[in-house]
Amino acid sequence: MSKKSKYFVQSMLAGFVALVLIQAIPYGRNHTNPPIVHEPSWDSPATRAIVKRACFNCHSNETIWPWYSWVAPVSWLVRFDVNEGHKKLNFSDWQNGARKGESPDKIRKEITKGEMPPIQYRLAHPEARLSESEKRQLIDGLNATSLRH
Repeated sequence: MSKKSKYFVQSMLAGFVALVLIQAIPYGRNHTNPPIVHEPSWDSPATRAIVKRACFNCHSNETIWPWYSWVAPVSWLVRFDVNEGHKKLNFSDWQNGARKGESPDKIRKEITKGEMPPIQYRLAHPEARLSESEKRQLIDGLNATSLRH
């Protein structure tokens, strides 16, 4: 075996051992969804359907945890993204018709620019990709929903 091949095999083995060892780190594997406190009074079932399809996994207490959310280091990224999503906007903890943390203008800009749902989420969840007309429908529906109490 050449020196290059030996180094490659040793590197692969070290990477595999590291991947196995990091599975012992518990962060990212708590997949208990908190209870639903209060959802918005949606302007229409269509708005809720788009929000559920494109936003609920990070912005509600109804996260569906895929198989890769159990495997470190991906589990760490998924848990972090869900935690951040809950902090910024949580459709399961809607308070008095107001959004916690995010202004309607910021949400509208993020959807319009294609920042939400984020690219890494859209790559793993093609159903969350929104057409231009769906983006417009979502923005209009969220604007109408935000006015309802």
